[in-house]
Amino acid sequence: MKTIRFGIIGCGLMGRELASAMSRWCHLAEIDSRAELVAVCDRADAPRQWFVERIASVRQSTADYRELLANPDVDAVYCAVPHDRHEELYCAAIHAGKHLLGEKPFGIDQTANDAISACAAQHPRQIVRCSSEMPFHPAVQQIFAMNEAGEFGQVIEVNTGFLHSSDLDPDKPINWKRIVEVNGEYGVMGDLGMHACHVPFRAGWRPLNVRAVLSDIVRERPDGKGGRVPCRTWDNATLLCETTDLRGGGPFPWTMKLQRIAPGEKNTWYVEIKGTKACARFSTKNPKLLETLRYTGGKQSWQQDDVGYEPPFRAITGGIFEFGFSDSCQQMLAAFTHEVAHGEPLRPSAGCVTPTEAALSHRLFTAALASQRQQATVAVES
Repeated sequence: MKTIRFGIIGCGLMGRELASAMSRWCHLAEIDSRAELVAVCDRADAPRQWFVERIASVRQSTADYRELLANPDVDAVYCAVPHDRHEELYCAAIHAGKHLLGEKPFGIDQTANDAISACAAQHPRQIVRCSSEMPFHPAVQQIFAMNEAGEFGQVIEVNTGFLHSSDLDPDKPINWKRIVEVNGEYGVMGDLGMHACHVPFRAGWRPLNVRAVLSDIVRERPDGKGGRVPCRTWDNATLLCETTDLRGGGPFPWTMKLQRIAPGEKNTWYVEIKGTKACARFSTKNPKLLETLRYTGGKQSWQQDDVGYEPPFRAITGGIFEFGFSDSCQQMLAAFTHEVAHGEPLRPSAGCVTPTEAALSHRLFTAALASQRQQATVAVES
């Protein structure tokens, strides 16, 4: 079994999640590569200590990412840092000869993303991918299979989104995701957008133009020091895109909803596809439920199927049990590790987001910002 030795830069929530996924690699039943965490980096001591105390394989703990990237024992890096640091750290990791799994949006803006994409293109032997775990849910993998088999016929409409209520409380203190200089002008689109783009982009659907409605709902928040400060990032975004299928067929509408302030939603990701021959829909509100409709003439009926634990990379969990967020994170990491070991994904639907797909998301979100400013439909750069 080939071992891929990882370093984590950014020891926050998602860094811990990926470390957990590596620590329980025995959960995967049939994979010929292994992820092992050997190094961690964070500017603060306390977050790094969590890893040092719990994960025996960690042999390097540093506040300087350059020290981690200089470590010859590190083959690949998972980087989860604020958006304003993406260009610097992602390019540094690639230039250091490390494979890279970086958090979305892969650059604070299109200029930063262009630099990251150019850097990745200069190092084609390294695997450079963007984090997005939700499409590894078994039900979504079945939707991918339906599309690859042409079961939808001509696409009529697509709806995707990611909704949560983490910012519903107006007295929640501000953090870096609410500061435009750190998070970027995209606001919620940079935070959640790639999650909603992953399935359409991988399916071969490309937005031609976009009409965006962006909402700044809570305009100031507590600063954590007794005062209040401006909150100048977009909280919610609704994007309507005229979209084309690269395999043919007429343009169709794709509606994307991204919300940090969504009453009644804890953390809901969803996808819905309607076609002339079949339809499918899935939401993480019920991670076992896949709904499909196949039209052959006459009566139309939605079918509800319980989807068990049937991910791309088989695990020891029995097929009758439920699949969850931690499982999707491990599946994404398994997909990345598989690509590092083999140079290609297990199958198209079981591959991580590519730099090309991340770049397309930037062109879409840049056009969405222009649409909001102009109050008009704006073409997405091809």
